[in-house]
Amino acid sequence: MDLDVLNMFVIAGGTLAIPILAFVASFLLWPSALIKIYYWYWRRTLGLQVKYVHCGDYQFCYSYRGRPSHRPSVLMLHGFSTDKDMWVSIVKFLPKNLHLICVDMPGHGSTTRSSLDDYSIYGQVKRIHQFVECINLNRKPFYLVGTSMGGHVAGVYAAQYPAEVCYLSLICPSGIPQLPKNDFSKQVIELRKDCSAQIPLVPSTVEEMRDMLKLCSYVRFKVPHQILQGLVDVRIPHNDFYRKLFLELIDEKTAACLYDNMSKIKAATQIIWGKQDQLLDVSGADILAKAIPDAQVHVLENCGHSIVVERPRKTAKLILDFIIAVQNAENKKKLA
Repeated sequence: MDLDVLNMFVIAGGTLAIPILAFVASFLLWPSALIKIYYWYWRRTLGLQVKYVHCGDYQFCYSYRGRPSHRPSVLMLHGFSTDKDMWVSIVKFLPKNLHLICVDMPGHGSTTRSSLDDYSIYGQVKRIHQFVECINLNRKPFYLVGTSMGGHVAGVYAAQYPAEVCYLSLICPSGIPQLPKNDFSKQVIELRKDCSAQIPLVPSTVEEMRDMLKLCSYVRFKVPHQILQGLVDVRIPHNDFYRKLFLELIDEKTAACLYDNMSKIKAATQIIWGKQDQLLDVSGADILAKAIPDAQVHVLENCGHSIVVERPRKTAKLILDFIIAVQNAENKKKLA
């Protein structure tokens, strides 16, 4: 074989080997870096841009896609101990002409975390309202979507600022008294008595992470050990904050804020819940539906608490169908 041709194959092989070796090294040695790259890739692929806004000395970080239009903008509030990137699985199935905003909740992601801040539900509602005003989102009513803790905040926000929210989607929100008592709610009761006990949603080992995923999901995802380790590595630096926040959220003064405010919600409301939710019992959907006039309820079979991850395509479709149904109903009223 000609020496130049041989050199060409060696160079080509080396060029291909470098990214492959880098991927393998990342997977084995720095799985947490791989997870960050994964979300960076999906944000880029989906056209989500990351932006920061400062309200005084407080910083909010959010990702967005699209621009304000005649349709309501959509503000999405994530759950406990995650961040704005948890919504990428839903964004994949939403139209690009929809103005989407996914914000890092107070203390999460790249939004300011301060030991002096109020992380109760009312405190978080106040911060999100500050964010909404900073980006002028409330120039006209917007669509508010929240899941779990984010659903709790979203529901109370809609009750406190009814003129700002035209549509509301609550995805298995916390903030509703848990009846019947499930295993998780029993653990919460014990945690109120003994704050030093292990919190199932604050894992610090691969085994605890695996248990948390089983608790949150009905679908049994086969997650490689290295990815689980990466998930743990990403969370460990924040676990002290997560522990303090969780204890704040289960405090009896703040644990049922949504229940206390649900009758004040005036926005057209959609409730989505996983039938096999092991964290927050699906009975909460009926409680909300009885208090919120004309609320649409969707209970997903074979689905747990992590609806956004387990059923992203279905969730996106329900959100879009809800917008269309409410707009059609409003148009009929105008024509009547």
